[in-house]
Amino acid sequence: MTTTTSKTKRNILEVARQLFAKKGVENTTINEIADISEYGRRTIYTYFKNKKEIYRAVISSEIESMHKALEEVMKRDLPADDMLMLFTFARLRVIKEVVTRNGTLRADFFRDIWAVETVRKEFDKKEIKYLENILTKGVEEDVFDIKNPSKIAEILHYALKGLEVPTIRGVLNLRYDISEDREIVHDLIFKGLNNK
Repeated sequence: MTTTTSKTKRNILEVARQLFAKKGVENTTINEIADISEYGRRTIYTYFKNKKEIYRAVISSEIESMHKALEEVMKRDLPADDMLMLFTFARLRVIKEVVTRNGTLRADFFRDIWAVETVRKEFDKKEIKYLENILTKGVEEDVFDIKNPSKIAEILHYALKGLEVPTIRGVLNLRYDISEDREIVHDLIFKGLNNK
């Protein structure tokens, strides 16, 4: 794919994302995407078969931005326990930002969760691997006492995923910059429910 091709596709996706966010996927037409992007329908159809494919590509690009944010956390030189805390909060923050910045897409996110889940599969695999790397590092640093970092990474991934909907809806508002929130999450992850 050439640079011009990539730029054209990115521009189409950004216009589509803005229209989907403003009007919703159902109320946006290919003609509107073509008009506002200043590309013809033929160009749009060169890259995408239909509006559903554009929608999936928009979700993919948003998920890619989430991946980049988590990748930045992974590049930091931190002890494993600090990295796990930062990763947890960064993950919650970035998913809320991605969904809420997309306006009407927020409703579509909940209504068409299976389409989102289909696109997320690769992101989920990467996230589990990141968590496994953090946990393995923690075992090597003698910070974590766990037997199976791979399995615990998977469980932790799904636990974090379970916090997404309440975080997006604003029911749960955990922030890294609030020490009480960090303490609560720290205690839950590292101490569990054990009082020892």
